[in-house]
Amino acid sequence: MGFKIFLDGEFVDKENAKISIFDHGLLYGDGIFEGIRAYGRKVFRLDAHLDRLYAGLKAIRLELYMSQEELKANILKTLKMNDLYDAYIRVVVTRGVGDLGLDPRKCPKPTVFIIADKIALYPEEFYTIGLPIVIAKTRRNHPASMPPEVKSLNYLNSILGKMDAIDAGTDEAIMLTTDGYVAECTGDNIFIVKGGNFSTPPHEIGSLDGITQNAVIELAAKAGIETSRDMLKPDELFTADECFLTGTAAEVIPVISIDGKMISDGVPGKITTAMIAAFSELAKTDGVEY
Repeated sequence: MGFKIFLDGEFVDKENAKISIFDHGLLYGDGIFEGIRAYGRKVFRLDAHLDRLYAGLKAIRLELYMSQEELKANILKTLKMNDLYDAYIRVVVTRGVGDLGLDPRKCPKPTVFIIADKIALYPEEFYTIGLPIVIAKTRRNHPASMPPEVKSLNYLNSILGKMDAIDAGTDEAIMLTTDGYVAECTGDNIFIVKGGNFSTPPHEIGSLDGITQNAVIELAAKAGIETSRDMLKPDELFTADECFLTGTAAEVIPVISIDGKMISDGVPGKITTAMIAAFSELAKTDGVEY
């Protein structure tokens, strides 16, 4: 069986998965997406991802003809058809085909597609030795212009931040708010460890409400670690005991330096290492089977 993609109610071969050049997802980035992981034929926190996707659709006033349960079933069917043991799933909903104007009323029906494949965001060795990152020159979009709960197809803000990281010779960059507070990285949430507890930026300033982020907060609570959501200035990162990133693709990855300044003596911290192991165990058991 060839690689199959779900596209508007049908399963098509990868090479035949095409959308119109008049689709507003392509023309304007008008749509919502979710990245989801499956481990050992279990989809990790699928309902939480779909809750976030449908909340994003509501925020941009895009009504999907498919119910949440129907979309869930199609995700599971896509995984089964591709016979994937571990997978990265990309679910995309666009405004659909319209004309060259902005008017969303000209798009009568959303476009929906589901891709199930593999992903490796960072080289494997960084999970052991730690990841050096930088602070991006590009600032995060103001939450008043783009609500942080919307995982929009228009990712240009993050792509520009990613280019800042690449220019600095690293794989990831921290994005600050317009007034200089830590928001998140280009594709990951950020945590620091101080005094044995966790601190992460609040969503209101422009960071995504992360599924992996929330899983780590739950794991921390079980381990007796408190997590606070704080307005952090860059200087507070440099004086942290430890630092790590979380994300669906990234999972949990240690940070060992920021702008060349060493964190936790340039090696992954003990609490971060324990959290990586705890998340790995959680991912094996917390999921919807397919």
